[in-house]
Amino acid sequence: MENLSRSEEIILLSIWNLQGDAYGVRILEKLKEKTGTAWTIGAVYAPLHRLEEKGYIESRPGEPLPVRGGRSRVFYRVTARGKKALAQAKAVHDALWANAPDLGWKEA
Repeated sequence: MENLSRSEEIILLSIWNLQGDAYGVRILEKLKEKTGTAWTIGAVYAPLHRLEEKGYIESRPGEPLPVRGGRSRVFYRVTARGKKALAQAKAVHDALWANAPDLGWKEA
């Protein structure tokens, strides 16, 4: 299994955290909430496309919005392969941080 890019990992983890309510706008909101940075649509949809091509997520159309001409949302869910990729990424982070020297700063 190949390593995830940082943006792929963060987006995949956001989808996992949203558990069934992961669509474009909600993913953007979750990313802003957790990273403190406003992400652009393009910065999210390009990695979403790659994640789907790799088999880490699946998409499905939702019901059209109840407004005239309302578009359907596309919902994303993490696949078993995606869960395995997240577990692998966490294991790598944990292993690297386990014996890392103290950074010398404290959060406020």
